[in-house]
Amino acid sequence: MEEELRGRLERAGQPHLLRFWAELGPAQREALLEPEELAEHCRRAAQACARHQRPSPGKLEGRIQPLPPELVGGVGSGDPAALQRWEEEGLRQISQGKVAALLLAGGQGTRLGVAYPKGMFDVGLPSHKTLYQIQAERIRRVEQLASQKFGSPCLVPWYIMTSEFTLGPTEKFFRDHNYFHLDKSNVIMFEQRMLPAVTFDGKVILEEKGKIAMAPDGNGGLYRALVDHKILEDMQRRGVQFVHVYCVDNILVKMADPVFIGFCVSKGADCGAKVVEKAYPAEPVGLVCRVDGAFQVVEYSEIPAETAEKRSPDGRLAYRAGNICNHFFSLDFLWEVVEQFESQLTPHVAIKKVPYVDEEGRRVEPLEPNGIKLEKFVFDVFPFAKNFVAFEVLREEEFSPLKNADTATRDTPTTARRSILSQHYRWALKAGGRFVTGDGQPIPQKESFSQDEEPPAVCEISPLVSYFGEGLEKYMRGQNLPSPFLLDESKAEL
Repeated sequence: MEEELRGRLERAGQPHLLRFWAELGPAQREALLEPEELAEHCRRAAQACARHQRPSPGKLEGRIQPLPPELVGGVGSGDPAALQRWEEEGLRQISQGKVAALLLAGGQGTRLGVAYPKGMFDVGLPSHKTLYQIQAERIRRVEQLASQKFGSPCLVPWYIMTSEFTLGPTEKFFRDHNYFHLDKSNVIMFEQRMLPAVTFDGKVILEEKGKIAMAPDGNGGLYRALVDHKILEDMQRRGVQFVHVYCVDNILVKMADPVFIGFCVSKGADCGAKVVEKAYPAEPVGLVCRVDGAFQVVEYSEIPAETAEKRSPDGRLAYRAGNICNHFFSLDFLWEVVEQFESQLTPHVAIKKVPYVDEEGRRVEPLEPNGIKLEKFVFDVFPFAKNFVAFEVLREEEFSPLKNADTATRDTPTTARRSILSQHYRWALKAGGRFVTGDGQPIPQKESFSQDEEPPAVCEISPLVSYFGEGLEKYMRGQNLPSPFLLDESKAEL
């Protein structure tokens, strides 16, 4: 048997997988041979790596165009009536049970420096709510808003795509917190696939003597996972027609956002993306644009500097639609993707530091990147959309990702906490509240401040009390509010 396996692995170019064969038990031996089509996977990794290493900024010259204005809406459209129409349409769809939220939560949070899923992270709010709890409560609140508006109870199913690393801890966390008072049957967790990590010369990496180094297949692994776990069939049974897909790490995300949903439905869109205006031409964010007439996200490093710096007649960047991994899909479009287009998606390369065992079987933590992880991105399907739209939102209201530990300068627990506290401070002022010190002295108000500044007062408002900042006047107008101030559902009921 060993000789037969050795022959197969040699033909695949992977005989090193048997280096420690004599030391392995039956289960370990079987696990080593589980990944299918190793040779094909390694070939694709090498090809993708070669593409990745070629300089690319010039190749888009003359092929790239900004988003057509007629396909872009936004909260800054200057038309309050349109925003109200979109919100009402979105709430109508939610009230009819046609909208689901789908969370991408397969990443390990390595850059954040924690050994548990990112959704379990507490950024240090006065309430000490985690990302998962904040999101669960926003779902409950938007269900309430839709029910109140249209007079019938409704549910927003919450699908959570995890990975081998995050499924178990996430399931336990939700059980331990009673699913944050959501119906357990309405929280559907499923797992994306894993792929082997590969060296630059096309060899599968051994993480341990009897274990191949594996990594999630990227958030674009969603489409295979939808098939693997029959998620689209489940959505169909529930009557879902529209899906809001988002990443776990954005503390300001509005799940099943009625305004975004309503805009996309009103436009007859099969695919849509929320975007934020780029802060400056070279900001390192992906750009939603058109290439050769097809919609896609282009990495900032692929855009020539002169293109990135172009301005519209109004003085704003012509190429300004920053991708924030916040998307709308019709169920019909997702069916088309999994049945027709998923196999056409080209994998992207992530160059990583991958722990491995050396020739003597000693574990090595590399100091420099040594491996390739292949991944697909959720936005890779944009070119297949027949009716694509984009919706521009304000960064300070809807986008503050948590990616790095506080030793970094951006996208940290500190910046995430500051973003949500700043938003709630603005909501409180708009609702007519006044902040005071412990001895009753007014705290000078500040209408605007940079993202690097702490708000003048600490204010946290539970998502169960307000989703958009709505309905706060009855708690705040004319009131002296202490700092810190926490308005949660128990206080709101008094």
